[in-house]
Amino acid sequence: MAVAIDGMFDKAYLPKEEPKVKSHVPSMEIYRELYKEADENPDQFWGSLAKQFYWKKYPTAQFLKYNFDVSKGPIQIKWMEDASTNVCYNALDKNIQKGLGNSIAFYWEGNDPKDVITVTYKKLHEEVCKFANVLRKKGVKKGHRIAIYMPMILELPVALLACARIGAVHSVVFGGYSSESLAERILDASCSMLITADGVYRGAKFINLKGIADEAVSICKERGHKLKSCIVVFYLNKPNKNIKSVKEADVDKLSDQLAKELKLSWRCGEETCWQYEMASVGNICEPEWMNAEDPLFILYTSGSTGKPKGILHTVAGYMLYAATTFKYVFDYQPGNVYFCTADIGWITGHTYGVYGPLLNGAISVMFEGIPFYPHPGRFWEIIDKYNVNIFYTAPTAIRALVKYGDEEVNKYKCSSLKILGSVGEPINPEAWLWYYNVVGKKSCSVVDTFWQTETGGHVITPLPRCTPTKPGSATFPFFGVVPALVDEEGKELEGAAEGYLVFKKPWPGMMRTIYGSHERFERTYFTRFPGYYCTGDGARRDEDGYYWITGRIDDMLNCSGHLLSTAQVESALIDHGAIVEAAAVSYPHHTKGECLYCFIVLKEEFKFDSNLEKDLKEKVRSKIGPFATPDYFHVAGGLPKTRSGKIMRRLLRKIAKNDRNLGDITSLSDQDVVEQLFKSRPNIPIPTLA
Repeated sequence: MAVAIDGMFDKAYLPKEEPKVKSHVPSMEIYRELYKEADENPDQFWGSLAKQFYWKKYPTAQFLKYNFDVSKGPIQIKWMEDASTNVCYNALDKNIQKGLGNSIAFYWEGNDPKDVITVTYKKLHEEVCKFANVLRKKGVKKGHRIAIYMPMILELPVALLACARIGAVHSVVFGGYSSESLAERILDASCSMLITADGVYRGAKFINLKGIADEAVSICKERGHKLKSCIVVFYLNKPNKNIKSVKEADVDKLSDQLAKELKLSWRCGEETCWQYEMASVGNICEPEWMNAEDPLFILYTSGSTGKPKGILHTVAGYMLYAATTFKYVFDYQPGNVYFCTADIGWITGHTYGVYGPLLNGAISVMFEGIPFYPHPGRFWEIIDKYNVNIFYTAPTAIRALVKYGDEEVNKYKCSSLKILGSVGEPINPEAWLWYYNVVGKKSCSVVDTFWQTETGGHVITPLPRCTPTKPGSATFPFFGVVPALVDEEGKELEGAAEGYLVFKKPWPGMMRTIYGSHERFERTYFTRFPGYYCTGDGARRDEDGYYWITGRIDDMLNCSGHLLSTAQVESALIDHGAIVEAAAVSYPHHTKGECLYCFIVLKEEFKFDSNLEKDLKEKVRSKIGPFATPDYFHVAGGLPKTRSGKIMRRLLRKIAKNDRNLGDITSLSDQDVVEQLFKSRPNIPIPTLA
């Protein structure tokens, strides 16, 4: 049921009730009570939640210490500073002690639908302990940084948890980044070891991971850094049980096709085979007890300068926040089956693919493939196969699946679904409604979550059994998160307003620094608006207090005195039946200062002409106002996206200005798109502003 608030896309959809289920937050009244407690008494609120975990030393000193004001000294964030624990112990050992040893931890679904594996908590614990022993045998100690470059196979979460068990700091690099990108991350973190695999198929496309890793290791050597060891999972090619090291592998016995594709060279002299190493160790490994503020992992995210930022998260605060947000945002109940489609190479895969679910003893589906292979109904097939109750995916995937029509979804029942989640870019209302109506059959709650690599977990999000939702709005802050909107001068805006999204105090899962550069951490997040954490995003707060994320600050422009979000314009354009995707960027204008340059991807049956251009401009005028009317349209065959599906608007701004000084583009999923966009660029002048 929808309650009209203010126009079609400001309808509030009431939360769905589930009979016989005691929701963790069943009403807005209880949400407000908990939110108030977390804001006014964080020690009591988070201290109560912390008691569900095992602590070698329970936090007894001041629960939270922080400074957000650079004028008062270095920025610092510390939670439960005097405590000690181990994340892996809480994710595995503690669940086994609770009787969940034979419960499913992961249903693994391969790229090929015939490839399936089921792993219990007990089996996962054994594998993690064995690999932790392998790491220790290789000389890995607490604080050592370990680079992990792997496909979505079960060895990947095993590697993460093994690092966490012995106190090593894992740095996962998405299995598909270039050798230069991998080397850059290894060098920045001074990693002592690389864990990789021979190769992987992503859909029908082969990715030669070992070849890329070899090149990355060579680059590192050229720049003065030699890895101590490299462990390779034989995934596509199962090794002979007698193989002790990779260089002893009998490549001639591989199938002709694989031998040709893999181009196995085994150039790194320190390599060994994962399977051999695992066969030579026991399955008992005592955990390393970690201080609460010890590093847990580094995860690199794009920087505005093109140099990636190594976001550092610490042990106890991240554990507490990952577990709590997973439990409450998905209203996870024992026995629910949860399916997160994100690759573990991204923060979503870390927090809501591995740590959050396991810390709650959850049953998860881990998926190696892509949503369109071998057919565009793969997601819905998996949901039916495992009776998935909670489904979490990205707006990019949702919009791409819309193109195949409702019939692809309707081939499957999807009747087990109770909660649908959205993560990544802000979801446009049209995609939200398709998700709700077609995938959820109007019977599922939708949680549109806003968060970042830096935040560690959800910061603005609905709660499925209590929050009335509005399509396209992330709704309200999570417990302990205090957002504000500020203008260009940093003045807080009250009531209904639009501005820059900032946060006034920390939550446990927040990043602690940028690895190797605390100065960059302070400059990036705390200097522009002193006293606040600056998200880098713009947002709108409506008259009901709902937050609407409007996109990166770089994607906002001041057009004739109006602060305008490009996301608003994109949503209006996508509402037209001719448009599949749209991306708007700012463009210099003699009189306005800035105007809108819009990239549009058309449906096959449409052609761009003066009538369509007129219709699109009218659509934007009617949705936003005359001041938002686009000046230029660029018809595109596709948009430049990262491998996680985010549109790289930094590149679109360069293309709009015909500027080929692109910087680092290694994170692009398809670099050919950029050249195609330069070729199709309209012949328009670039004004020089005084």
